[in-house]
Amino acid sequence: MTSYIDIYGAGLAGCEAAWQAVRRGVPVHLHEMKPQKTTPAHRYSGFAELVCSNSLRSNQIFNAIGLLKEELSRAKSLIMEAAYACEVPAGAALAVDRIRFSDYITEKIKTHPLITVIEEEVTSIPDDPDAVTVVATGPLTSDALSKAIAALTGSEYLHFYDAAAPIVSAESIDMEKVWMASRYDKGDAAYLNCPMTKEEYTAFYHALICAKEAALHEFDTPTDVDTSTDVDASNSTEKDGGLQVFEGCMPVEVMARRGPDTLLYGPLKPVGLTDPKTGREPYAVVQLRQENAEKSMYNLVGFQTHLTWEEQRRVFGMIPGLEHAEFLRYGVMHRNTFMNAPKLLSADYSLRTRPNLFFAGQMTGVEGYIESTGSGFIAGINASRRVLGEEPLYFPRETMLGAMAAYISDECITDFQPMNANFGLIPPLEKKVKGGKKGRNDAYAARAIEKIDEMIALGLCGEER
Repeated sequence: MTSYIDIYGAGLAGCEAAWQAVRRGVPVHLHEMKPQKTTPAHRYSGFAELVCSNSLRSNQIFNAIGLLKEELSRAKSLIMEAAYACEVPAGAALAVDRIRFSDYITEKIKTHPLITVIEEEVTSIPDDPDAVTVVATGPLTSDALSKAIAALTGSEYLHFYDAAAPIVSAESIDMEKVWMASRYDKGDAAYLNCPMTKEEYTAFYHALICAKEAALHEFDTPTDVDTSTDVDASNSTEKDGGLQVFEGCMPVEVMARRGPDTLLYGPLKPVGLTDPKTGREPYAVVQLRQENAEKSMYNLVGFQTHLTWEEQRRVFGMIPGLEHAEFLRYGVMHRNTFMNAPKLLSADYSLRTRPNLFFAGQMTGVEGYIESTGSGFIAGINASRRVLGEEPLYFPRETMLGAMAAYISDECITDFQPMNANFGLIPPLEKKVKGGKKGRNDAYAARAIEKIDEMIALGLCGEER
């Protein structure tokens, strides 16, 4: 057995895995192809780059993703430490200044004495059965490494497309037409709200569904997906023009084509927002979320898109307050790749046929920044335990960390699709509780925190060495 861990990829999962390993005194060789080589989705040279939204979603513990954050925070996650150090206002959500966030993590990783950063592209999996390796190369894993993984696992890869929303300059927003508030006045007033009348919404809707989409780049073209077969949209992907799109990152124009009212129950939902000028809820509302600490940039919430840049300027310029918006980043789409994990991985994120080889991040079928972090957290712990000659550590299913690990390794799943954290993955409560859904979720959270605290007390979640 080697005395160190090779980790491929310095994204959220890779950095978290590295951090958990060195907390246990196990050296890490962290391989990252940036800045020598980048993908079309990446723009920054630092580690743990957030390529889509800067929001890490709900920060409330009775929400599944909020619970996952709390579990990771208690267990000393590097990603969560960085997130709270680089937080920007976002109401009940946790959002970060993405540049400061990346810089924070990069500095921690590069200055740790047990981490050696190797700037190179990895194109193969080591043949050495004694090598302990974590593959965390993300949803845009290079073609060469993807082929190597496919050859090793003998499993079909599946492709779908993530979409990123545009970012606009704050100074270009017409502040006379928008107002600052959070839905139901929860948390800080952290969102700029762009109200629409029925007539404005109708015109916007028709422009959106007829707008021209961008042509696929070569890197976006799936090479092993049968585009002649429709995808079941009732699960987590939808077929549109030959693209497979994860439901959680549905392009706004694809969502709109489902019907004129779809957006009114989605990203343009006005419920809980009262326009101070009228004292009433608008017909529709587009929300803009603060993108950085200086409040100089705002993200169009829920406006992931594959429209051409010219069409983005035209159609999104119809939104009240954005008539003269300066787009600092246009919406883009990029390829995403994930494994048929239940056929391949154990709940410690190791390959069943090669327990010294671990996978982490979105390629395992967890979906989302924090979910990817959680997979890296568990993979890093267990990779270090392999080096130290210890047995694998499986997190209780009552925790969100354990529930996600159980989901991606459940051999009973025959139609595997990416999954966000949710309470449906956690075993039911032994007794019914009062308070409806919130009361039930509070009980789930309390039980999970009790389990995590027990593991921490026993030193299972890691002690600095």
